[in-house]
Amino acid sequence: MEQSQLNWIANFIWGIADDVLRDLYVRGKYRDVILPMTVLRRLDAVLEPTKQAVLDMKASLDKAVGQAFYNTSKFTLRDLRARASQQQLKADFEAYLDGFSPNVQQILENFEFRNQIPRLSKADALGTLIERFLDPSINLSPNPVLSSDGTPRLPGLDNHAMGTIFASSARRPPRCSPR
Repeated sequence: MEQSQLNWIANFIWGIADDVLRDLYVRGKYRDVILPMTVLRRLDAVLEPTKQAVLDMKASLDKAVGQAFYNTSKFTLRDLRARASQQQLKADFEAYLDGFSPNVQQILENFEFRNQIPRLSKADALGTLIERFLDPSINLSPNPVLSSDGTPRLPGLDNHAMGTIFASSARRPPRCSPR
């Protein structure tokens, strides 16, 4: 993947911060939400095709998904989009986070991301944040997004490309964009 495409995705992610977190966080704290959400969306995108297999074969997770991590909650980020209330979204999002394997739990703990959920929920920003990370114009999955004719519309991201996007997001100062 070209550097310009990787930069575009990183800019898109920071645009989410500008649109969803402005007036809720000071710019220097955007990372507290954007970095763990970027990681969560990547993990979710990797696991989404195997979600039903994981649920069906919960006892043998390593064989079912073939990944070094898993999520046993009944949710994907896509499932969380249409929640009637912030209270239900908050509870379901926490159940989603609780479903990740111990190695992902450690990552979430290191980010202290769970500390952000009450604030995001209270401000009615959690659903918007999830929705923006599901935007069809970006793909954080290792698999390409195909057009209706079967041709790749968005390339998949290998681990190196994903690492480049994450590193770019981690070191860049947040920017403000006009609404």
